Amino acid sequence: MNSAINNKVLSDVLGANDGALRLAKQAVLVLAGILLLAVAAKIKVPMWPVPITMGTFAVLSIGAAYGARLGLVTIIGYMIVGALGFDVFAGSSAQAYGFEYMMGGTGGYLVGYVLATVLLGSLARQGWDRSAPKMALAMLLGNVLIYVPGLLWLGTLYGWDKPILAWGLTPFLVGDLVKLALAAALFPMIWKLVSRARD
Repeated sequence: MNSAINNKVLSDVLGANDGALRLAKQAVLVLAGILLLAVAAKIKVPMWPVPITMGTFAVLSIGAAYGARLGLVTIIGYMIVGALGFDVFAGSSAQAYGFEYMMGGTGGYLVGYVLATVLLGSLARQGWDRSAPKMALAMLLGNVLIYVPGLLWLGTLYGWDKPILAWGLTPFLVGDLVKLALAAALFPMIWKLVSRARD
């Protein structure tokens, strides 16, 4: 692979990387990322035992494509938009939205989104997104970072005597495996195309 793109994430190799043009590119990427996260959160693909929502895929993909810093700015921007009352989360609606919604059952998972975005960005910066096995492992670790605070918050909120794993983990594992496989195939393929274009 071209040595000029080592230690870079996808956003680094697309467009300007100096001065005002770089800042403009980053601003556009942040806005586009927030929009993508909002749209992806509402996409539901039929799957057993529950439909696949594409929110986590978008979160982890933006982390990998943007890197830790730009990814963090984007996910925090997304959280701010949601806290202001816009209907941007998977379970939010005209009746349930804003900061109060974020402090409900989904709150821990939203914290996990932030952690996972930074992790995926850091791993992508080390080249994990250029190898299918490493990207699969990165996605797995990202999902763990989403689920751990999510489940801890559910248990704290509703009580550990409730079926927390049945509510917040096991129904989603099949869908997460599908998204993991998709990212593991997609990112190395994109990097191969980038490498060929720059040779």
